[in-house]
Amino acid sequence: MAKEAIGFDEFLGAVEPPYRDFVSGLHRYLLDSGCKAKIEVKSNGYLVSYSHLVGKSRRSIANFLFRKKGMMVRIYGENAGKYQEFLEKLPQEMIEAIQKAGVCKKLIDPGACNPKCGLGYDFMIGDEHFAKCGYGCFMFFVNDGNNGYIRGFVENEMRFRGDL
Repeated sequence: MAKEAIGFDEFLGAVEPPYRDFVSGLHRYLLDSGCKAKIEVKSNGYLVSYSHLVGKSRRSIANFLFRKKGMMVRIYGENAGKYQEFLEKLPQEMIEAIQKAGVCKKLIDPGACNPKCGLGYDFMIGDEHFAKCGYGCFMFFVNDGNNGYIRGFVENEMRFRGDL
């Protein structure tokens, strides 16, 4: 039996009402920027993945996902080192989330991680050097203090990937 497609409105119904405008706006921005959205149901709730065409392959740029403490956005910031000035303006809560993220084992020892794992992110914020796992490095809670920065982060990443 084929899986029934999940629509964005169904996902949006699971989003806390104060954040629906932000989520809808980021969704529209990503679609207007050429991204494709894939919506799935996982054990913790919905997962919305956005990917765009780079060369001949699709690459993820962001996800909406649910955790016990609330909804989060994961940003695949492969160009983070190119917009250090922006990163230095992030609120303390977001910087602490980056600090808590796991270290990229592959950056330290190329054979230390799963061969299918991509290379993590190597960047600076102020005087602090980060070598973080690409899977968990840029995961931020959707909230009033973070939302504008999440949007700016995604816009910077899209710009430096050459999509805009």
